[in-house]
Formats: sequence, C-alpha cells, structure tokens
Amino acid sequence: MSARLAYTALFALVLPALLIAWAVRLDTVLDLPAYGSLAPGAGVAIAGFALMAAATRDLWVHGRGLPASPFPPERLVTRGVYGIIPHPIYLGAVLVSLGVWVATRSAAGLWIVSPLLALAAAAFVIGYENDSTRRRYGALPVPLLRLPSNSDALPSANERVAVYVLVFLPWLALYEGIEHLGVPPDARSTYLRWDWALPVIPWTEALYAAIYPLALLAPLVATRKSDLRRFALGGLWATAIIIPLYLLLPLVAQAKPVPGDGVWQTMMAAERLHDQPVTAFPAFHVVWACLAAQLYTGRWPRLRWLWWAIVVAVAASCVTTGMHSAADVVAGFAAYALVSRRDAVWRRLRSGAERIANSWRETHLGPIRLMSHGIYAGLGAAVGLIIAVALAGSGNVGWLAAMTLAGALGAALWAQVVEGSPHLLRPYGYFGTVITAVALAVIARFVGADAWLLFVSFGVGSCFAQAIGRMRCLVQGCCHGRKAPDYLGIRYVHPLSRVVRLSALGGVPVHPTQLYSMLWTVLVGLLLLRLWAIQAPLQFIAGMYFIPIGLGRFVEEHFRGEPQTAVIAGLRLYQWLAIAFVVGGAVLTTLRPTPAPSAVAFDPGVLPIALVVGAIYYVAYGADLPGSNRRFSRLR
Repeated sequence: MSARLAYTALFALVLPALLIAWAVRLDTVLDLPAYGSLAPGAGVAIAGFALMAAATRDLWVHGRGLPASPFPPERLVTRGVYGIIPHPIYLGAVLVSLGVWVATRSAAGLWIVSPLLALAAAAFVIGYENDSTRRRYGALPVPLLRLPSNSDALPSANERVAVYVLVFLPWLALYEGIEHLGVPPDARSTYLRWDWALPVIPWTEALYAAIYPLALLAPLVATRKSDLRRFALGGLWATAIIIPLYLLLPLVAQAKPVPGDGVWQTMMAAERLHDQPVTAFPAFHVVWACLAAQLYTGRWPRLRWLWWAIVVAVAASCVTTGMHSAADVVAGFAAYALVSRRDAVWRRLRSGAERIANSWRETHLGPIRLMSHGIYAGLGAAVGLIIAVALAGSGNVGWLAAMTLAGALGAALWAQVVEGSPHLLRPYGYFGTVITAVALAVIARFVGADAWLLFVSFGVGSCFAQAIGRMRCLVQGCCHGRKAPDYLGIRYVHPLSRVVRLSALGGVPVHPTQLYSMLWTVLVGLLLLRLWAIQAPLQFIAGMYFIPIGLGRFVEEHFRGEPQTAVIAGLRLYQWLAIAFVVGGAVLTTLRPTPAPSAVAFDPGVLPIALVVGAIYYVAYGADLPGSNRRFSRLR
C-alpha cells in the first residue's frame, strides 16, 4: 500500500509540480513565441482531465485496479475509453499539459515541456508498458480507433474514421505547430534565381487547392483495408520524417505576391493569410498528392494515368502559384519515394547491419591481436573530436582531446565495475564516458577554462562518435538485442561474436539495437547542431543532449538481450540511468544561460591530433592480448 501511495503521489503531485516549475524557469531562459488565451486552454485542459478521470474509473470498475503500471489491475480493461483509444491516461496528461500552457501563455510549456512529456510517455509505453501488459494478460487491448489490418476486406466505418483521428489530426497539429513557431533567424530561401523569374499563374490555384479534397476523401473511397492501411502508414511516416526536417533545416519559401484581382487571386490571398514559409521543404502538398494517388489507383486501377497526372499538375501548381520553389517540389517527391519504399530502405539498413555484425577479421602480431572493428571506434573518436573542435575552436583542442581519451578510460573502468567478469576482461560502458567528461569539465572550470563550452561541444561531437562507434559494437556483439521478428532482426553467425559465444542467440534474429542507437544518436546530434546554429544557451543544449539520449536509451535498453545487465524493480539498470539522464537534463536546461558561440572555420591543424586520438582508440577497442587472463588484456 505504501508503494502504491508513493507512486500515486509521484505522478499525481510531484511530477506536475516539477513540470510547472520547469516551464516557469524556462520561460525566463528561452525566447520563444507565446500563444493562447484562457478559454481555449481551459477547454483543452478540462478535456484532458475528463479523459483521465474516465480512464481511471474504467480501471477501477472493470479492472479492479488503479492507473499504476507497477501495480496493474487484476483484469485487462477493454471497455469504456480503453475500448476506443489506447493509453487514454497518457493522452489526457498531454492534453492537460497543453491546455495549461495555452491558458497561461507559457511559451516554454507549449514548445518544450508538452512535446517532451509526450515523448517520455511514448518511450515508457514502448520501453516498458506494452510488454509488461502482454506478459501479464497475454495481449494488448484492441481499441475501436485503430489502423486497418493488411487484408483485402472492406474497411469498416471505424477504420475510416481512425485515419482522420490518428493520421490527419496529428499531422495537422504538428504542421500548424511548426507554422506558429515562426521563421528561424538563420533562414535560407529555397528559391533559386530562375525560380523568381517564373510568373505566378492565378488559375492554377484550382490545381493547388485540389489536394485538400483529394486527400481528405481518400479514406472514404478505399475498398480494401490494405490500401487504406498503406495510405495511413504513409501519412504517419511522412509526418515523422518531414516534421523534424522542418525543424532541422532552416529552409523557407516565401510566397510570391498575388498579381491582380479576381476569384483565383482571392483564394490565393486567403491561402497566404495564415501561411508561414517554414513548412515548404519538402512540400507536403506533393507527398499527400502521391499518397492519395496511390490509394485512388488501388480503387480505380484503369485510371492510374489520371491520378498520377493530377499529381503532376498539383506539383506544378506548387510552383506556378508561387507557394513553393522547384527544390521544395523535388524534395517532396524524394520524401514520398522514401516513405513508399520504407520497407526496402529498412531491409537495406538491416542487411547492411547484419553484414557488419558478421565481418569480424583479425590479425596476430606475436602475442598481439589486431581486430578490424577497432577501426570504427578510432574513426568515431576522430570525427567526434573534429566536430567538437569546430564548435569550440582550435584553442580548446587540448582539452577536447583529453576528454576524448579520458572517455575511453572512464568507459573501461565503468564496465569493470558493472559488467566485468572472467569472460569480459575489457568491456566498455557508455556511462563511464559521460562521468569522465563531467569530471574533466569541472576540472577545466577550476583552472579557468570554459567548462560549458568544452562539455557541450564534446557532447555534440560524441553523438556522431557514438553513431560510428556502434558499428564496432555490431561486430563485437556487445549491446546486442533480444529475439526479434524476422522482418526486424539480424542474425549473428560469426563464432567470435559475443552473441554466439556468450548467449543462445546465435543464428536467431535479434533486434539490431546498435542500429537503433546509431539512427537515434545521429538525429540527436543534428538537433544539437541546429540549437548551436541558432545560438541557444549552452546549458539548454547540454540538457537537450541528456533528455533525448535518455529517452532513446530507455527504449533501446528494453530491446537488448545481454543477460549480465541487472534488473531492478522491473527495469534494467541502464533504464534507471536513462531516467536519471532525463531528469538531470531538465535541470541543466534551467541553469543560468550562456549563448553558444558561432562555429569557427575548420582548422586543418586539428587533423593530426584527431588521427592520433583515433589511433589510440583503435588500440583500446581493437587490439588485445588473447593469451592473457589479466584484467584489460582481452576484448572478448
């Protein structure tokens, strides 16, 4: 009972209070656009509270329990709001958060706290709750609002409605959010000189506006669930890919002036009234037109030529209405190609990861063994150092090189304490690198160096260093995943891989957790570079390293299959550390701000130092003494 009360107090009282304090403090640190008023904000918050209350009631009445994941209800609840939508309490909490910040016009609450709360809820569901529910009840609830299955049956009315609620509505909210965030200070136009020379043709507004009914009617005309599912998943993936691009790329396309008067000119002026140039590259008009044409072709295959002719006309109208540049249109087609061929792209990524995972090569020089995959660690260290020096300046290369080298030592010491064993004489642990980086930054502060500049630039570079270094993990077999479905997993068959030697997963498809980590850390690194480019506070950038890295690590760790990692209170040790990253990152964002300096020009003199550091990393991660049983002597 005391544990239940503590859990309830944490999430019902402590967490909301901390989120409020966080938003209030960030409003004094960051300069973000504020929107909202009392009435609409209160309405959204009340709707969120009502949803949470209804879900709590359903858990109590139908499940004989309360909303506490570690203390689940006696029965699986599939009625009430749980029969309509999944995870209503988390959705309600995000709505309450959004409503409060809109009502109080808290910019930081709207743009920082609420999105990160939503990401944290998603990470918890993926990284813990879904599998916990399956283990306890044998299945997950099947809500009324869900995407259709991949079959030739006729979609139901609920499945058609679900596309509007689960696909169009999130896209609209995120798209409008980007629009209201405004034009970044370092925006660059996608218009080329010849783009400006093209005339605006008013009547083509009819073609440009055609995409709205074309896309909105698509779910209603689908005659097969498989076609509707493909359309819905395409929309979700397009949203997941393009919305981050709008944030990461400062590319805009200012709408050209409307020439003359008339019906078409009036429509064009209305379209421009609330339009911002930030949602231009890639052009979502093109993506939605392609997705809709794909669905219409499935419904009326003989009219394929018509649907794709409409796509070409809509794409051309993006330029002739003066709403987009040609580059926006080309990027739109490229985004659609990526979305429509996402399965093939994933197969290539997965097969590439599998080839690397089984590429172990080694050479012996007397008692010394040199392993090919140490090159990835050396390359990652060199690239990370070069990026860090480009941000902090070549005058700090000594400190940054020391942090990089100390990171390897800290990783080795950490792993000895946490994972060391007679079978793992020289493992490495990521969290040890972080601890040593913090320690050196503190030392730098006491001797007069710019600790924040060093620590944050090192963190940004380490994202890319870790992404490259994870290929070494693939070959070594460390950080490997647990058993996975065939379409997701990779197979380890090399006899020297840790997966084959130390587990029963050899030849079995396992989650490519190293690949998951590579993709996520690159995305985080790009986010940090973007924040640096707009000269966000160094303390905020530091926090935004720890928060998304922590969320990603929480999910990644859930899919890992290493047996030596301890499980504490239902979560793996590194999941607890990931939670600490998120909390610590939030604290860092509230510290007294120091704007990030402009990045400096590349100094070729850094290359020899980076190569030396990379060579040392190769020795640390790719050379050992296989005949010795002393600590640190062997890598496997």
